[in-house]
Amino acid sequence: MASLSPHAPLADRIEELLAPGGPLPIVAAGHPVLRAGAARYDGELDPALLARFVEALRVTMLAAPGVGLAAPQVGVELRIAVIEDPAPGPEEVRLARGRVPLPFRVLVNPSYEPVGSTRAAFFEGCLSVPGYQAVVARSAEVRLTGEDERGRPLDEVFGGWPARIVQHETDHLDGLLYLDRAEARSLSANQAVLERWTQPTPHEAAKALNFELP
Repeated sequence: MASLSPHAPLADRIEELLAPGGPLPIVAAGHPVLRAGAARYDGELDPALLARFVEALRVTMLAAPGVGLAAPQVGVELRIAVIEDPAPGPEEVRLARGRVPLPFRVLVNPSYEPVGSTRAAFFEGCLSVPGYQAVVARSAEVRLTGEDERGRPLDEVFGGWPARIVQHETDHLDGLLYLDRAEARSLSANQAVLERWTQPTPHEAAKALNFELP
């Protein structure tokens, strides 16, 4: 069966996307949907379809694997994202990055604002930009507002690595990729990061690659 037109009703397009089952295809950088900015979700999907779509986002995120996934990353222009982080890794790294377990959450129509002026810079990657990482300076603490998948209001302060995840995924909904905020000279292939830049902080990378940290 031919794929539905991009102008087909949203519910029909999502039904077609979900039909094969399993993880959804992740859209790569260069696709216009990642730059368009997502539309506010106002109940366009019935509760059962929304629940199936959210579950598919989670399955796709975990299979990738990743710690967050926004609807535009699977070609759906809605302000919906999922986040979850078991926070694995060496204790030294987790402490330096403020990486703590983040239970599964659904973010609907999220927005964030900085809490204070402190910024933190670390290597960051993206499922839509496979194979690379770069250092991104982000607010160390943010206030997130929005709703969950049941329409209940969200108003919560996140710090450390969870704050980074929240900012990264919400940026996707605004048509931004992490590369837009990254230190260009820090851009590194995953293999280079593994071989050279696994330290808890990117200070050695900044010296060697000649870029500044906040």
